[in-house]
Amino acid sequence: MYRFFEQLSARIAAPFIGDSSRNSKVWPCRCGQSLFFRNSQCLACTAALGYQPEQSRLSSLQPGPQPDTWHLDADLGGGLFRRCANLDTPAACNWLLPAGDPHSHCIACRLNRTIPDLSIAQNHEHWRKVEIAKRRLVAQLLDLGLQVIDRSIDEEHGLAFDFVSIDLDGKPPMTGHASGLVTLDIREADDAHRERVRVQMGEPYRTLLGHLRHEVGHYYWDRLIANGPWLDGCRQVFGDERASYAEALERHYQQGAPVDWQQSHVSAYATMHPWEDWAETWAHYLHMMDAVDTALGLGMSARQMDFDYPAFPASVLYDPQHPGAAAFLSFVNAWIELAGMLNELSRSMGQPDFYPFVLPPGVVGKLHFIHLVIQQEGGRADQAVQAL
Repeated sequence: MYRFFEQLSARIAAPFIGDSSRNSKVWPCRCGQSLFFRNSQCLACTAALGYQPEQSRLSSLQPGPQPDTWHLDADLGGGLFRRCANLDTPAACNWLLPAGDPHSHCIACRLNRTIPDLSIAQNHEHWRKVEIAKRRLVAQLLDLGLQVIDRSIDEEHGLAFDFVSIDLDGKPPMTGHASGLVTLDIREADDAHRERVRVQMGEPYRTLLGHLRHEVGHYYWDRLIANGPWLDGCRQVFGDERASYAEALERHYQQGAPVDWQQSHVSAYATMHPWEDWAETWAHYLHMMDAVDTALGLGMSARQMDFDYPAFPASVLYDPQHPGAAAFLSFVNAWIELAGMLNELSRSMGQPDFYPFVLPPGVVGKLHFIHLVIQQEGGRADQAVQAL
């Protein structure tokens, strides 16, 4: 029996050894143990670990020549690093920054403008959960080649986060985005609260990572679309954002989504206003890209799945003649099969669907538009779809 599990363990670990994904979420420690994105210490050999965002790499660490400096085992000649000052806080940040960097916090933690009140005991756990989600978001944005600018350095173009709760007057904060500032109600890190709101709102999906991906979508609309060359195309695909947002919001909460919303939108909320359609579709794009990246990093391949799903034709894309159109179409079709498999796995555990959404042809065109925008800005989005 022991031999059986030893062989099984070797088969499971095998996909982790190679670099099968442009941004794997599993890396080998120097001792051979598999390491995961959020780890700060190897559970097998107790080696210190650190995530190097510029290389999208988690590595075991060797002490450097100066106190509190470290070399990466994965790249001993790659310079010296320091661990983020938030390592020993409830945020438990495992990210690195260059040893010569004047900051004490990593690029992800420097985006925090307001953190929860840590004199409240439950906020320690809430902040930890929020930071885990935010680091995954920031890592993905960087990996796509998108600029992540600290708002404290560039007020006009930068990004910042306020993680806040009910104020002294008993008024809860509104999760949202305004001019580069993303505000998140810290109660969203409470599973019971978040599930209660999800049911009240009739949402199939509500997570911390989903919130952050949606709100940062508004930020990148301001950065990549507003007053730029993509604006006319965006209005063609998502609608005219100059329509009154206040009126659209009131109409949505009084009347709900149109009865046929599933034909052209990824969620009911996406029907509210073109800005929300963009942000919802942006979030789903990031969901899909990260899930496929992770699946590839684990040695999974959509080609090995046997699902009889009709494939989307090229005609559903925003630009069917684009040189990368075929690769993107293969990515979307592979995603449909991967999501189907993951949904069945979730059901086998009595859990809700992993991806409780349906992608109609109209949404695939919107996803392709977002892909083209991100590829032009960051230059790396095509790497994921070409890996399939």
